[in-house]
Formats: sequence, C-alpha cells, structure tokens
Amino acid sequence: MTTSERSSQETTHTKGTQEKLADLAKAKAASKLGGGSKRIEVQHKKGKLTARERIDLLLDPGTFNELDMFVTHRASDFGLDEQKIPGDGVVTGYGHVDGRLVYVFSQDFTVFGGSLSEAHAEKICKIMDMAMKNGAPVIGLNDSGGARIQEGVVSLGAYADIFLRNTMASGVVPQLSAIMGPCAGGAVYSPAITDFIFMVEETSYMFVTGPNVVKSVTHEDVTFEQLGGAQIHNSTSGVAHFACPSEPECIRMLRQLLSYLPSNNMEDPPRIATSDSPTRVEEALDSIIPDNSNKPYDMKAVIKHIVDEGNFFEVQEHFAQNILIGFARLNGRSVGIVAQQPRALAGVLDINASDKAARFVRFCDCFNIPILTFVDVPGFLPGVGQEHGGIIRHGAKLLYAYCEATVPKITVITRKAYGGAYDVMSSKHVRGDINYAWPTAEIAVMGAEGAVNILFKDEIERADDPEQRRKELIAEYTEKFNNPYIAASRGYVDEIIEPRNTRVKLINALEMLKNKRDSNPPKKHGNIPL
Repeated sequence: MTTSERSSQETTHTKGTQEKLADLAKAKAASKLGGGSKRIEVQHKKGKLTARERIDLLLDPGTFNELDMFVTHRASDFGLDEQKIPGDGVVTGYGHVDGRLVYVFSQDFTVFGGSLSEAHAEKICKIMDMAMKNGAPVIGLNDSGGARIQEGVVSLGAYADIFLRNTMASGVVPQLSAIMGPCAGGAVYSPAITDFIFMVEETSYMFVTGPNVVKSVTHEDVTFEQLGGAQIHNSTSGVAHFACPSEPECIRMLRQLLSYLPSNNMEDPPRIATSDSPTRVEEALDSIIPDNSNKPYDMKAVIKHIVDEGNFFEVQEHFAQNILIGFARLNGRSVGIVAQQPRALAGVLDINASDKAARFVRFCDCFNIPILTFVDVPGFLPGVGQEHGGIIRHGAKLLYAYCEATVPKITVITRKAYGGAYDVMSSKHVRGDINYAWPTAEIAVMGAEGAVNILFKDEIERADDPEQRRKELIAEYTEKFNNPYIAASRGYVDEIIEPRNTRVKLINALEMLKNKRDSNPPKKHGNIPL
C-alpha cells in the first residue's frame, strides 16, 4: 500500500479535528440539558431555576469554569446501567463573585431528582478540596431528594465524605448553603455544618424525616411547609439564617453576605470605599434612650444611625428576636454586630438568644471580623422552662464564645447591664478591648427596685409609709449605683461618651485595634458547653 493510499484510508476511518470539535460541542450541549427540556419545564413551573441558571445568577458574568461535566455514575442495579446522564445531577466548578474566587456546586433536580450518588459526591468533594487548598469560599446550591436509594450504603458513605470535608473546612473557608428545593434525610447535615443557610419561601424544605414518616411514627398530620419550610426554620428552629421570597433574591443576598467576609481565615475582610464621613455626628442618638428605663426602644435604629450609610445586614432576623446579629461597615471596614433588642422580651438573654449570638461570635472570630457589641440587657430570662431547658449551659456558650474570641472586641453599653449578663456581653473582664458606656448606662448587679426590696426589706416594713420609703430608697440607689461611673472609676469602662459621638469613637477604636494580636493557650481545642 502506498503512502497516499494509507493516508486516504486514515482520512476515511479517522475523524478529523472539526468533527471531534463538533462531537465535543454535542456532548457539552447534552450535559447542559441535564434531565431534558420536559423536566426543565417542570422545574420552571414550580417557580424554580435550573442548576445552571442559578450559577449564572450567582457568579460574575463569564467567570464560571465547569469541572467534571462528563462524570457519570458507576451503578448497574435497578436498570441504572441504562440511565447515565453526563454530570450525574450536580454542576460543579469555580468562578468569581465581585472579582473574588469562589467554588460552587449546584444540584440538578432534573437528573435523578438531584439525588446523591458516589460519583455526584466525588464531584462535590473535589471542589471542596480545591477550596481548602486555594483559600476560597464554598457555595452549595442544594436541590436534592437525598441519597440515591439504588446505590444503597455507597451513597450513604458518599454523604459522610462530604460531612468530613465540611467539618475540616469549618473556620478555614466560609461555607454558604442555599436550599433551593427539598433537602431531606442525610442531605440536611451538610448544610447544618456550614456557616449560613439560605432558604427560599414555599419551594425549599429541610427535615430529617418527611411528613409521611412523621405520620406513620407519631400519627401527626403535617405539611412539608409546616414541618420544614423556610419560615419554620427561620423563626422556630433557628436552623436557617435567611428566608428569601424568590431564588433570584436568595442569590442576591448570598452575594451580599459574601461582600462582608474574607476568602479564608488567613485574610481580613475586604474594605470598601464609603461616602459616609468617619467624623459624622448623630444628634438623634442623644435622645433615643427613653427617660423611663422600663420603656423599650429600637436597637436597630441605634445601629443604623451609627454604621456606614445605615446598612445593617441582619442575620436570623426572625429567630430569638430579643438579640440582634448581623454585619455592617464602619468607615468601610466589615464588623460583626451583636446587640440586645429592648423591643423583644426587654432584650433579656434566653436559651435561643444565647445560642444565636454564640455561634455568630465564633464565626466572626474564625474569620477575623471585629465584633461590636451593643448592650442593654436586664439579665437572663427566669422561669422553670428556661432552667429545665438548660439556660445555664446555653448561656455559658455565649460566655465561652466571647472569652475565646481574639478579634478586636468593642462594647457600647447603652442602658442596662445587669448581673451575670453584664459579664457575658463582651465586658472588660472577658478581654473586651474598648468598652464604652453612654451616660444612660445602668451597670449593677440588678435593677434598683429588686435591689432595694432585698437590701432594705426590714427597713421598708418598719416605715410609717412603706411604699413612700421604698420609692425614696429606689431613687437613692439609682442615683448612687445605677450609673456607669463606678465601673468607669474601676477601669471596667474605658470612656463614658456622648451618644452622638458613638460612630466617631468606634471608627477610631477600630483603627487603633487594626493590628491587634492576641492568642489562647496552646491546646487541641476547647470543650465548649454544647
């Protein structure tokens, strides 16, 4: 055979480059179609976006780099050997949010209901490993029916592979979870280990056991929404941190949260230019505290008067509303805020408030975010339910979190700081760096009325007019003890400031503390009272 004949035969039997490129384009198109146009249509009718549409909204345009597009499962039982769809129900890769690297996985409900197989999990684990090596956040867009039953224990083991990585990544890179559909059984525990959970109202659910199992075991009739919907987990259980009215709004909020966070635990949060003057004085703060110390006011209003452009990105807004947590900026610097809310339960600390604030304080400490604490706390909530529910243990979590934190900690006591709650709320005694008090601050073991009833019980009973004598003693006690001056004389309060100057003072303190270095004793880890 001549050379020309051989070449001709190769041309006949071997695909040329253009044909191979065409085959690749077809294969990519098939993978991008997921479970097919009909299933995509069903997804849209439910008010849900596809896995790829969600990624397109999340990432900066043109930055997504997909990995493992052609991965398929390796199972053969129950006819799965004849049902192989490229990608195997999850889209994975990396891209940018506001120009910063992030890793993302987005489960595709149109492929096997987004169920998790061994191959599906391997794709997720791959990007999590990359995120750890390269110091970038991991974002999970969850829309899955749970473990792929046909694969049995293999799929269960695959979940555990993800759980392990969630745990290893905790405190190293931010992990954000958006629940965009059902999330049941083992599938709920990966999001639960991550730092923040977003849920979409009316289309997303989280539960360990679904309504049918609940009914068969406990005989309770409950809907998906009542058992594990967005409102339940945002207001009652505290499992989720954000409830969003739609998927686009969920993704917008997710991007907004990322703007406050560093990419990893070795970096500082990004600093953003602001037009809000660092020397702005807010006169309204001078009159925001009512003369009657039992009258409520809105701590959110206090915060918004102080932070850059009044922007407070609240976390867990609907859960344990007696305490506020969230992110804001001061002169462009990201800060985490913890504050009592006098409008809810008078700002008292209870089990849920303690848990909510403790986890947030620990998150901020993990990722080098200064903690700003506004204090107006009458104490811990009394009652049999609280005591039997473990308020001692739960309150200790918040105390532990503040004691452990080594980031800059700045405290402003606006009004009440009573009893053990004074100690807990980032006091000087638990390594608060700068502690301010407004002139309206009341720093004492307890309120004047309770103290007088204990200290002067006999004297009041002997008085000709017991009620009048009680009022006189309360006035005397308030004048002498329910003020910030005794604490200031001991150095427990660094400065008593005019409320209108709070923004200026906080910005100056943050600048002073920007190079703070503190550490805890060498140890494997502490034993927080979980």
